[in-house]
Amino acid sequence: MECARCHASLDAEECREYEGKKLCEDCYLEAVNPPKACDPWAVHLAKSDKGRSGVQLTPSQQKLYDLVKQRGMITFPEAAQQLGVSEEEVRRDFATLRHLELLRGHKQGQQVFIALF
Repeated sequence: MECARCHASLDAEECREYEGKKLCEDCYLEAVNPPKACDPWAVHLAKSDKGRSGVQLTPSQQKLYDLVKQRGMITFPEAAQQLGVSEEEVRRDFATLRHLELLRGHKQGQQVFIALF
């Protein structure tokens, strides 16, 4: 059996069903609780923790931040392609960086770009 989202191999007891799809636990958790970029409570907690202990980004968050810093603005699909990861991974890292007020979303016409805060 394989996850319908990430295509990882699954045992029957590891399988979770969501909207008719068989998912691994990680994909199931992401499906039922996707990362939210606009979460005032998360921003408050991130800012208070940032002031207390500084910011330590994961390698993937640092790569996304550096890419946006270099390019100025970039779409989610372009960032995923440049970084060699899925768009979902970019969105997950973006949500954290948004909570830290390092990156923000910027809409131009019908496109949403990632930009520096």
